[in-house]
Order: sequence, then structure tokens, then C-alpha cells
Amino acid sequence: MTCVTEAPSRLLSGDGSLDSHLARHGRLPLLDGNQMVGMARDSGLTGRGGAGFPLWRKLTSVASPAVVIANGAEGEPASAKDRMLLTHQPHLVLDGLHLVSCATGASAAHLYVPAALHQGLRDVLAARRGAGLDSLPVTLTAAPDAFVSGEETAAASAVTGGGAIPADKRDRLAATGTLVQNVETLAHLALIARYGPGWFLAAGTADEPGTFLATVSGAVARPGVIEAGYGVPLGDLIAAAGGATADLQAVLVGGYHGGWVPADPALPVSRQALAPFGASPGAGVIVALPSHACGLAQTAKIAGYLADQVAGQCGPCINGLPRMAQTLRDLVAGRGRPAEVERLARLVTGRGACRHPDGTARLVLSAMRAFEADVAAHLNGRCLVTRGGWR
Repeated sequence: MTCVTEAPSRLLSGDGSLDSHLARHGRLPLLDGNQMVGMARDSGLTGRGGAGFPLWRKLTSVASPAVVIANGAEGEPASAKDRMLLTHQPHLVLDGLHLVSCATGASAAHLYVPAALHQGLRDVLAARRGAGLDSLPVTLTAAPDAFVSGEETAAASAVTGGGAIPADKRDRLAATGTLVQNVETLAHLALIARYGPGWFLAAGTADEPGTFLATVSGAVARPGVIEAGYGVPLGDLIAAAGGATADLQAVLVGGYHGGWVPADPALPVSRQALAPFGASPGAGVIVALPSHACGLAQTAKIAGYLADQVAGQCGPCINGLPRMAQTLRDLVAGRGRPAEVERLARLVTGRGACRHPDGTARLVLSAMRAFEADVAAHLNGRCLVTRGGWR
């Protein structure tokens, strides 16, 4: 765990105990709902689960009394930040859950995380009950080990006893009185309540304030979770992970629903800077692709995984994603047509019951741009690099 910012780490320091948490941060101040919404608005805090939606808007749009859910499902295979927070800073997460519970007049609060974390979190919740910290009991719900299980409507379904399956994206979750927030967002909110919006705004950029947690992996010496301000140069994140172990040809930013970007050390990690490449910081996933690995082959593997992770409730997922993955595999094998990959990607976009097809198509289209020369080489019976995988 490393911090790239010049200031001391905001989220990464902690041993998980209540005593050390209170010694460092003290108890939460008493704030009413309007004060909490105002702080969230003035800080510019956005969701850290991937979508980047302003928190204060969610707080004001949810019907009351709400059901609030701290989402730590982290179905993204390349991400480890939520597990890190729930292990080292669970009290910040639960403080944030308490704050949104108060701000929305919540009737129920849930912590939705993998079952492997439950025993440790039961002890955490017991310590908080003993200290009188949570006015509303928190229910632990197990998140399945599936990519789509972390989607907010899947989380909402799971905590009510249904399957962790995304609902139709046309349904507005807030209108049902349910608020789902990523655990990192809640941890930031707990700090803003103590130290104020100005403190939060001191990191990041004017358009994208604050720090974020990045899981850096791939061809780096020390894969792990790193904290940095938005706008941090991509090279600084790679350096904080021990530096690249080989020359890099590209970097996957935003995870399996993200996009490939050039391995430019000066490229800022921000929504504005990454937009031209069809990428965004998303859930803070950074995967460094070495020059000896075939980016087209790696994308075909990811697309195959995503095609197996469908919710099974619409044609674009059931039929479109497997066909797109197979067409990518055909390109790797030196057959197939690039135009067919792009046709399928555009065909599934916007037509799925949830946004899983959209995210998969975004990744595939970014690969077709980033590895255009590789596609041409494969169709001519060769590969520009020695095939291999990232570490």
C-alpha cells in the first residue's frame, strides 16, 4: 500500500482496530441531513465504484426512508482496493454508511461484501456496537464471486434475498428508496465530515477533486493498492508500484469495462485526459501491459471472461458478447474481420438490460484502436510481439 500524494495518506493507514481509528480521527461530529448533503456537494465527492456520479445528487434523489447499502462486492478481478479498505480501514467505511443513513432517514443499512470478509467484519461491527457508534444496525450480506454482482441494482436485489442480478437499467433505483454507494466513497465521506470540504479539495484537480485508490498490477515490480490525487501522471502510479518490469506498450485503465491507453508516463489519470482514448479512471484499475505480450490476445481473453459473466437476461449478453469474444479469438488466430468485431460491439451498446454489454464493448473498441497494427499483423499470419501474459 503506497501513497503518491505529497500529503500523508488519507485512506491507506490503519490496522482495522477501533482504538487506532478513534485515536487518529476521533468520533464523527453531529451533523444533520442538510449539513451532510452540503458537505458532499461542496467537496465535489463522486462515486468511486466506477460511474463517478456526484454523491450529493444521490443523497437528495433517494426516496425516504431509504435502504442504504455499502457496496464492497468488487467483482472486478483486477481490483483489490475495496478489500484493502475493509481490512485496514473498515471503520471509515462504516462511519460513511452511518452518515448516509442519517442523511437519508434510512430504515435499514447493509454491508454487501464477499463472504470471506464476514468474520472479521462481524468483530468490527461488534466493537462499534459496544462503543455506541451506529444508531442503525448493519446487516452483512454475502456478495457472490461474479463480475456483475457489484452492479448497484444487483447489490440491491441481493440484500433483499434475491439473486445478485442487475435490474433493467431503465429502472431508477433511487425512486425505490435504495441508495448504493461504493465503500471507498463512504470512507471519503467519513473524512470530509471530520476535516471539511476544503481539506478534501486540496488533492486532485479543480474538476476532479480528492484522492482515489488505484489497484496497479501487470508488469510492475510491486503490484498493490496505491492512493493518489486525480490527475496524477500515469508514470507516477507505475513508479509507486515499484516501476515497470519491462518496456510497456499499453496500459488498461478502469478495469475490464475500461479502455487501453498509451503507456505514456505523462498521461494524467483523469476523466478529461483519458476521454480521447475511450477510458476513464473508473474503479481505479491500472494494468500495465509489457511489450512482449500481445494486447489483442489479452483482450480476447478478457472478452471471453466477460462473455461468461453475463446475467443471462437479454440478447446482447446471451448472444452478442460470446459472438464478439469469438470474433476476437478469430482475429488472434489470423482469421475473421475487424469490421465484424466493431459491428458487434456497436450492436450490443445501449441495447442490454444492464450496462454489462456497454462496458464490454467499450473495452473491445479501445483494443481495436490501441492495437490496430497488431490486428493487421495477425491477419497476415504473424504477431508483432512474442505471445505471453502479464504477471
